[in-house]
Amino acid sequence: MYSLILHGRRSVELHKWRNLRVSLQKASSFFNSFSSASALHLSPRVGGKGKNFTVSYLVKSLGLTTNIAESISKKVSFEEKGNSDSVLSLLRKHGFTDSQISTIITEYPKLLLADAEKSLGPKLQFLQSRGASSSELTQIVSSVPEILGKRGHKTISVYYDFVKETLLDKSSKYEKLCHSFPQGNLENKIRNVSVLRELGVPHRSLFSLLLSDRQPVCGKEKFEETLKKVVEMGFDPTTGKFVEALQVIYGMSEKTIEEKVNLYKRLGFDVGDVWASFKKCPVALRVTEKKMSDSIKTFLGLGFSRDEFAMMVKNFPPCIGLSAEMVKRKADFLVKKMNWTLKALVSNPSVLGYSLEKRIVPRCNVIKVLISKGLIGSKVPPMSSVLAYTNQEFLRRYVKKHEDKQLVDQLMAIYLAS
Repeated sequence: MYSLILHGRRSVELHKWRNLRVSLQKASSFFNSFSSASALHLSPRVGGKGKNFTVSYLVKSLGLTTNIAESISKKVSFEEKGNSDSVLSLLRKHGFTDSQISTIITEYPKLLLADAEKSLGPKLQFLQSRGASSSELTQIVSSVPEILGKRGHKTISVYYDFVKETLLDKSSKYEKLCHSFPQGNLENKIRNVSVLRELGVPHRSLFSLLLSDRQPVCGKEKFEETLKKVVEMGFDPTTGKFVEALQVIYGMSEKTIEEKVNLYKRLGFDVGDVWASFKKCPVALRVTEKKMSDSIKTFLGLGFSRDEFAMMVKNFPPCIGLSAEMVKRKADFLVKKMNWTLKALVSNPSVLGYSLEKRIVPRCNVIKVLISKGLIGSKVPPMSSVLAYTNQEFLRRYVKKHEDKQLVDQLMAIYLAS
């Protein structure tokens, strides 16, 4: 077994795997009757022409924030409200609350482009005809709205049953899920996702894997082999890192993983550093030799030592994959314009992962005003207290705490305008 697994193997994980093999075998016996599954691919019209209308519509009709509406408009765009109004009206008619509808559209905006009368209506009616209560229907669809994007009653039925079983924390009834014959690789999906559920993988991750047509849950033997490796590496199934590791390892052979480890070692990292980085950020194992080399040159060029760079990667692995241009822009702003030291960045490497325009600049502009007014001293506060806090905490500490309402309004205007 390759060195990375040797470093992370734990006896408890091996015990889990022995039990897991039984679960896999048990699940497999129920799926001989499955054939295939296919997704209904809606075709959103994405373009600049209807973007402003879409944003305005989402804000007014669903009460979404401008930021969320803008994010959705990058995925779907429309110039008339007729079709979208019909979709929202249909959902309300079936008992969905405004809050649930907002969640559904945020998670699966393509639904706004679906045909309410010919597509969505019949699907909702079919689910109700199978005995789904109004509360059950709204809960399940709100949790996994992509179900309504699937084609065919049989396929929708299988997805719905699985989600229902999972949300209600019932033991999976494989016989029940086999009552229909969906198309595609749903046989493998249901079996594999059921096994992940037994391990404790969170619902959101389960449903994302179930509904996706991508690997790794579409296979059989390869899935079992990959899952065994990830369990042996010591990843906690209850965290998102487990699924990330599963996806990364699925596409790599033992030889490839060994080569990646050796690549890190040649660039000055020991096996312990590689393991620590992979545990924090599984996708770090995908970084190419050229990308690593470019990152080292970028950080050394900014004045960091190799040891400092290694420490930053260990504490914040994604920094090795950031673009050279973005790293330079952020470091230049933080060091030259805000007077923080390079050592402060070494201690807070995650700052390099924050958005310069949406997080770093707005907060720093507020801090500069407070310093100019002598309200927080003459020196910039610690980097972590300015940039690492949540938006709410930052505003509480540096904006809303002031008694001068005019000052608070001024600071809020600066924060929002940046």
